[in-house]
Amino acid sequence: ASILLFRACLALLAMPIYLLSFLGIWEPFCRKIFFPFILEKLSAICEQKIKKQKQELFRNLPDFRSPSGELKLLEIGTGYGTNFQFYPPGCRVTCTDINPNFQQGLSRNMNKNQHIHYERFLVAAGEDLHQVPSGSVDAVVCTLVLCSVHSVNGTLKEVLRVLRPGGAFYFLEHVAADHSSWKYFWQQICYPTWKLVFAGCCLTREIWKDLEQANFSELNVQHISVALPWTPIQPHIIGYAVK
Repeated sequence: ASILLFRACLALLAMPIYLLSFLGIWEPFCRKIFFPFILEKLSAICEQKIKKQKQELFRNLPDFRSPSGELKLLEIGTGYGTNFQFYPPGCRVTCTDINPNFQQGLSRNMNKNQHIHYERFLVAAGEDLHQVPSGSVDAVVCTLVLCSVHSVNGTLKEVLRVLRPGGAFYFLEHVAADHSSWKYFWQQICYPTWKLVFAGCCLTREIWKDLEQANFSELNVQHISVALPWTPIQPHIIGYAVK
């Protein structure tokens, strides 16, 4: 009852956005203007908090080069390309995102990171990567994306399909807090309004369970807390899985 009450209070505060959503105005405005703008600001803050974790996460990327010596990498939900700086020199990157409105910031990061080769940019959802041949990439990267895909399981199936045997899937995602914690209580309160405001981002997904149920031969996952005060997205998981 208390969760429903607080949800209603939060919805009242966000009533203009709910009204715009009802009129069909909010979603196109959010995709084209608001979400790209706010994501760029949030990415700058988040990168400062998790830079060391990302450096450690991607440290063993070169180990997954193909027998030819090449490293072909596919990134799901590239956004502004904040991960480019962590990729090893010479790797060949295919970028995908369901939202094509990040091009300006993406181009800036491409220009900053000339140590890697950019193959192409695909407008595609994580659940539908049909433009990428099966078994064609050595590594797939997905950071802060599985919270907003329509189907986590569908996305992981596509990851497994496009990876070659022995390839790796790297992930960093915010997840549901412990159910007995105050953090989870506030996640439940914020959930509907947060999802509307931030383009479908879900606060209470237990993504580590989906990873455990996927058909990876090896799973390395760590639960961490990212110092993002006054936000409901502090609990994260980070790691990689091998096909």
